[in-house]
Amino acid sequence: MFKKWTSVGAILAVLISSAVSLENGLARTPPMGWLAWERFRCNTDCKNDPDNCISENLFRTMADIVVSEGYANVGYEYINVDDCWLEKERNQYGELVPDRTRFPRGMKALSDYVHAKGLKFGIYEDFGNYTCAGYPGVIGNLQQDAETFASWDVDYVKLDGCYAHPSEMDRGYPEFGFYLNRTGRGMICSCSWPVYQIYAGMAPNFTSIIQSCNMWRNFDDIQDSWVSVESIIDYYGNNQDVIVPNAGPGHWNDPDMLIIGNFGLSYEQSKTQMAIWAILAAPLLMSVDLRTIRPEYKAILQNKKIISVDQDPLGIQGRRIYKHKGIEIWSRPITPLYQNYFSYAIAFVNRRTDGTPSDVAVTLKELGLSSPTGYRVEDLYEDVDYGVLSPQTKIKVKVNPSGVVILRADVQVDFDRRVSYYTTQRTPYNPLNQVFRIRNNGF
Repeated sequence: MFKKWTSVGAILAVLISSAVSLENGLARTPPMGWLAWERFRCNTDCKNDPDNCISENLFRTMADIVVSEGYANVGYEYINVDDCWLEKERNQYGELVPDRTRFPRGMKALSDYVHAKGLKFGIYEDFGNYTCAGYPGVIGNLQQDAETFASWDVDYVKLDGCYAHPSEMDRGYPEFGFYLNRTGRGMICSCSWPVYQIYAGMAPNFTSIIQSCNMWRNFDDIQDSWVSVESIIDYYGNNQDVIVPNAGPGHWNDPDMLIIGNFGLSYEQSKTQMAIWAILAAPLLMSVDLRTIRPEYKAILQNKKIISVDQDPLGIQGRRIYKHKGIEIWSRPITPLYQNYFSYAIAFVNRRTDGTPSDVAVTLKELGLSSPTGYRVEDLYEDVDYGVLSPQTKIKVKVNPSGVVILRADVQVDFDRRVSYYTTQRTPYNPLNQVFRIRNNGF
């Protein structure tokens, strides 16, 4: 049997929350880009490992590749510095100083280089006395640091939460967000506020978080392993009733970086991460060495059809709607809409490890796709178009172990019905009434 969908009221809350969210005009769809941390960590040894250390050369090189290898063309636009870019001490004026050896031209020059490529520049700091790696944090310097980032033409600020008391974050994160906005420069604010409070046993105030942050972390850092990716998928599925209503244009849940193309995921597992992140309306921040990535992993990251699901303008985060004996089905309402029916992205995930692909058979109606005009269904990895199917059509997919099949089902327009509908309708229709209905039918 399907797990029940959330109530209509919870979905309406998604749109209501967007009306009071941080309105800096940014992140109307989940941000996309490249981030150093998971792949390159805090490697500061430029003497012995000059090609892989955290330095301006690394970020310039990745910016070059994002443009030259087609990543920018499909939507990846941010080049984000993470921890370990700083000197260990502020200067005599209390200002943050980039490491003079590894960033000899400074952050404004690096920002200018990234912008000259048509990309955007992101930077890391920490709401604490120190960053997680022990460099100066923003405590006591919130306004000054916000103004410094604006002077460097920063477009995105990730604010971590090491070396800070979680109880102080309810005040500190909004204060920093206020100073960012007051600079007059549009900067995405990526927060770690909820995850530190959750670890401390506190209940995060998501109303305030939505008002102060464009995106936020609420679970463990991703590691380069399938176990780590599975734990994130499970967290989002098991806690979706709390998590999903907080997402929407301008404010997103962040399950952390894409590790596709590194060492820990197989080809099938990489496809699964990309598909589920799209269903979750997650920021797509690659953390991989783009110089050495293999073509099949590059193709996953550049899959335009799956990126289109992630970037759907409705901004409704998807949900796990079925889980049984290692088979999961995830569903996300997307555009286009017709009358009271959404289109959907559907991901079938095989969590089994028995080495044999699993068959899953289900009618569209059992998935909640009930428009009498039917749906054009296509496989987003295999590039197979199944044509227009009715709600009564049973589809059968074969899902590889630890793999995924992701389908897109676009609701079809019946022109006769459309004319009749618009000439007879007397009251405004709210399509959200049909998004997440209670379903009692099983396979």
